[in-house]
Amino acid sequence: MAKPKRLGDQLLEKGIINQDQLEIALYEQRRSGNRLGEVLFALGFLTPEQLQESVSESVGITSLDLKTIVPDAQALGLLDERFARSNHVLPIDFDEESQRVRVAATNPDDIMLVDRLRRQIGSNINVVPVLANERDIGDAIDQYYGYELSIDGILRELESGDLNLDVGSLDEYAQPMVRLVDSLLTDAVKRGASDIHFEPEEFFVRIRYRIDGVLRQVRLLQKGFWSAMLVRLKVVSQMDIAESRLPQDGRITLTVSGRKIDFRASSQPTSHGENFVLRILDREKGIVPLDKLDLDPDSLNQVRLMISRPTGIVLVTGPTGSGKTTTLYSVLNELNKVDVNIMTLEDPVEYPMTMIRQTSINEGAGMDFAAGIRSLMRQDPDIILLGEIRDQETAEMALRAAMTGHKVFATLHANSAMGSIPRLFDIGVKPTILSTNVAGIIAQRLVRKLCSCKKGHPAQPFERQLLGVDAESELTIYEPEGCDRCTFSGYKGRLAIMETVRFDNEMDDMLLQQASYKELQEVAERKGFLSLAQAGIRRVISGDTSLEELGRVVDLTARLGG
Repeated sequence: MAKPKRLGDQLLEKGIINQDQLEIALYEQRRSGNRLGEVLFALGFLTPEQLQESVSESVGITSLDLKTIVPDAQALGLLDERFARSNHVLPIDFDEESQRVRVAATNPDDIMLVDRLRRQIGSNINVVPVLANERDIGDAIDQYYGYELSIDGILRELESGDLNLDVGSLDEYAQPMVRLVDSLLTDAVKRGASDIHFEPEEFFVRIRYRIDGVLRQVRLLQKGFWSAMLVRLKVVSQMDIAESRLPQDGRITLTVSGRKIDFRASSQPTSHGENFVLRILDREKGIVPLDKLDLDPDSLNQVRLMISRPTGIVLVTGPTGSGKTTTLYSVLNELNKVDVNIMTLEDPVEYPMTMIRQTSINEGAGMDFAAGIRSLMRQDPDIILLGEIRDQETAEMALRAAMTGHKVFATLHANSAMGSIPRLFDIGVKPTILSTNVAGIIAQRLVRKLCSCKKGHPAQPFERQLLGVDAESELTIYEPEGCDRCTFSGYKGRLAIMETVRFDNEMDDMLLQQASYKELQEVAERKGFLSLAQAGIRRVISGDTSLEELGRVVDLTARLGG
């Protein structure tokens, strides 16, 4: 039987890495003691998909550091403590949709162990064993088993009385408050939330998740719990627990449901106590390939044409929460190659990306966007991303970078794609600098996608009027119904609707003449431009979203006139 090739040799043979990268990884492996595949991934030499495929080909298993993982209560409930201890295993996370549970084990390729796990858990659930250190598994069993981990169970434990809520002992997992905070963070991630709001009122604490762009109330807790919860949140966010009069910012990193999640934390003093908000930064959702953004074919084609220009600035506009950052990261991900130097200025850096030089704005230290661009220009960039254009100096620096042969991407606050031009004129940008340097403008909004439980009905006269559809034609449109899969909201996930404007010689001449919004709009429409409302209507007619949801984010009445 042929001896299996080592992982490094396999990757070299396939051309996935080169000899220099392998030597660096081997040095880091000797220094850290980690597995070669993990080191290559951490260095950015392998994508998650390449790592999974390569390691499975090499040894058939992956490994995890249990110290950075928070197992979910649902997974732990699949195996009792006695079985876990006797077999040196720990359930980590359970995915209901795919009916898959990952189980940490000291010997994942033990066929008999996997068979025992399947008998214990149930044949209808796919068991995926992963490698972990025996000592770490034992420590995790001690830490997580024997304690209530469901949110309802922890709350009952807290309400039973005689519990020490002394903040000095909050680092002990025996403390229910520690488990409550961990369970809430895990629950929010599993439910696809983008933000968690802890909001103290006069007599209670409200907890809300922002899911698919809409806030949903999930819990009301006794006000007496808040001081200990707040201390725990501040401790894990590395904030000053003694400071309650000033706003603070912090960050948390956890591994939840098998992936690394960052939480950006913010505390704000209010009349009823400190408000605490966590922004969930899930790299798996934040960095999505451009063709997986669920854009309509026309919008995707227009975006690709814009970014294919060798120089010029591409502006992305929209309100907070409209997906501008996700779109820009997807574009950078598409352009990220070893032969280009991509540099970013962000406020702050949200998702780390390999090979891309990312810098956070620090205005207190004199590093604002304008100063940052000057510095970046001395770093020999090919592509520059600016988190936001806020003033004339930043705008002109960005346009001068585009003028000198760079590809620039930036966000701008404007209500529409065409509205960006008057906005730039307003902040003092000269038409001579703007003309020929704008590659394109994207305006976007996010609308919730209808769940598969949606129900259709013939479009009513007023709906036809809003959609601009002939009164005689047959048309079925869909509305939310609600089921277990979408937690009875009728919606699951979001999609972007875009209006895109690519600038050509005719439009560059109009910029030079400082043409009005209306004149630019008329020329763009002649070239096939679709407004946000028109792009959204296409998605309503195709059954992707509802008319009501589109009307929540786009003004459809403006199309009616009069």
